[in-house]
Amino acid sequence: MPILKNLAKKILKEGVNLMKIGIIVHSQTGNTYSVAQKLQKKLSATENEVKVERITPNGEVNPSSKNIKFETLPDLDAYDALIFGAPVQAFSLSAVMKAYMNQIKSLNNKKVACFVTKGVPFNWTGGNKAINQMKKIIESQGGTVIGTSIVIWRDKREEQIAELVEKFSELF
Repeated sequence: MPILKNLAKKILKEGVNLMKIGIIVHSQTGNTYSVAQKLQKKLSATENEVKVERITPNGEVNPSSKNIKFETLPDLDAYDALIFGAPVQAFSLSAVMKAYMNQIKSLNNKKVACFVTKGVPFNWTGGNKAINQMKKIIESQGGTVIGTSIVIWRDKREEQIAELVEKFSELF
């Protein structure tokens, strides 16, 4: 019983991080990154340790690029859970995020959520396709997809971002 009392005192005194969450994002214009920052703020408010890591390719990349090299790669083993965020480009998941996710060795036992941002509001413009590409890669690496979202960068984007942030905060 004294062990439990000491643990309770330590938690009350020092606080406790519930979960280490990595938000791994590719953002060219800053739109996707701004969503990641709002997620970080909300998830950190519940004592989670949350870090946004931006993946950046070496050099110019176009939507058809295949052999993409990166400046640095986040250490995914440092996180209990992950959120991947990327833009839709050319009606598909951005080439940078696709290349990054395909080189991940393992997501075993990780809870993962993902989101995409896009500019065109029609369903056929790649949002669902990009989400499905992310889900397929995550599941093939042993991860469990627990949530997805699409933000259309138009009139009601702040409302959509708020919904995404609230939805994802309930998952972690």
